[in-house]
Amino acid sequence: MALVPPKKRRGPGRGEEAGAGGAAAPSPAPLRFPGVTIYLAERHMGRSRRAFLTGLARAKGFRVDQTYSPEVTHVVMEGNTAVESSGWLDRVLGDSGSLERPLMLNISWFTESMAQGKPVPVEGRHCLRVPLPTRSQVDPGSLPAYACQRHTPLNHHNLCFTEALETLAEAAGFEGSQGRLISFRRAASVLRALPGPITNVSQLRGLPCFGDHSSRIVQELLEHGISSEVERVKQSERYQTMKLFTQIFGVGVKTADKWYREGLRTLEDLQGQTRKLNRQQEAGIRHFEDLSSSVWRHEADAIQRVVEEAVWQVLPGASVTLTGGFRRGKLQGHDVDFLITHPVEGQEAGLIPKVMGLLESQGLVLYQHTQSNHYQDFKDLEHKVSQSTAIDAYERCFSILWLPKSPTSFHPEAGEGPKEPSRDGKAVRVDLVVAPISQFAFALLGWTGSQHFERELRRFSRAEKQMLLNSHGLYHPEKKESLPAASEEDIFTHLGLEYIAPEQRNA
Repeated sequence: MALVPPKKRRGPGRGEEAGAGGAAAPSPAPLRFPGVTIYLAERHMGRSRRAFLTGLARAKGFRVDQTYSPEVTHVVMEGNTAVESSGWLDRVLGDSGSLERPLMLNISWFTESMAQGKPVPVEGRHCLRVPLPTRSQVDPGSLPAYACQRHTPLNHHNLCFTEALETLAEAAGFEGSQGRLISFRRAASVLRALPGPITNVSQLRGLPCFGDHSSRIVQELLEHGISSEVERVKQSERYQTMKLFTQIFGVGVKTADKWYREGLRTLEDLQGQTRKLNRQQEAGIRHFEDLSSSVWRHEADAIQRVVEEAVWQVLPGASVTLTGGFRRGKLQGHDVDFLITHPVEGQEAGLIPKVMGLLESQGLVLYQHTQSNHYQDFKDLEHKVSQSTAIDAYERCFSILWLPKSPTSFHPEAGEGPKEPSRDGKAVRVDLVVAPISQFAFALLGWTGSQHFERELRRFSRAEKQMLLNSHGLYHPEKKESLPAASEEDIFTHLGLEYIAPEQRNA
């Protein structure tokens, strides 16, 4: 499902230099390494990222094939285990299993080769291995204390308990009690990582970050199927009102609390007090029905196609990566986040106003607020990296875009001005974030989430490694140096952590 009619393209056909994603890739350099043929497996990597990496490698003189063939010498995978890669290769080779098998490598070999401009020697750390059972798979009582040390899948065995604890965490946040909010979230995160369901309260003994209050909630649910405390919270007028108000685009806890104290309770109350609303909140209320409904994965993919089209028109060779919950494997969410970069540092600067102008000319933009980057304002690297663990300084745009069901009903013909979107569609929250290539790995890690996983990763960095981590970089205060990273794997390596794939970061 595309948002704009596909344009006829000239030049290379599918599977050639344009890349599988259709991006205008950097011009390929003369082939420098005839003995190396790379195949980038799309599984877990994604179409857009694969196209970006393909163009990057070809620009450095590597041969990268779009389809697997016996000539492939190096298969590069991202977020796959040796078991998954072996099964994939068996399916690809079929009855030709006697053929020489290629090297099966993780993304670290590729990123190191790109950094050096030549194929680096294959070492043990580059090879895909069957992972050893983690403590979370063997003994629930020996789970690591930090969520960034645990594999946390999207689907887990203790949903009724985690939903109850998340309700109490949310209510604590509405009351400004950050300590209780974090305590309940840590307890819920532990339950998500367990290899099986909790059936007896004795199983909670020895679990990290699991206090008496959380244990009482679980025990009550085990014995009665319901928690009286959780039900009281859910039925309270304050909780319901705060939940309603904080679902409005542009409204945080402080604003919602202020409105509640002023006696406001409903959207109708707010619509009668328009002087209390800023432009973002007005847009949030105007499109509340759409924005409070789920965005499905196929809708996120449709939005990605139109964003890519706009970005590539403005900056050929750029990459557009879907982040957030969708990158962690979710099939639905409430907004869509994209991270944009370009292999040439600095080319990405000032990109968003041009992209949003193009989308606006197509009748797609219902609201936008663009923030220019300001990380260069920081006088020193330590200041930059330690500024905040929640907010970064990248160029970004908070927007509401229109997702039509009938693309041709809104797309303007050449020479026409913007058209009003038809009623046949929905409004969707979309964030665009632009990062320079030198900081891309940190931005990708930070914008993938989950929020609790990121909080724990930064807490681990400070408490266990005495380093400062955020979406711009990793800084070692004692050595007064920044640690570079070409990939997320590099960041985990710097911290001495096992790499956790995005699909296992649902803490």
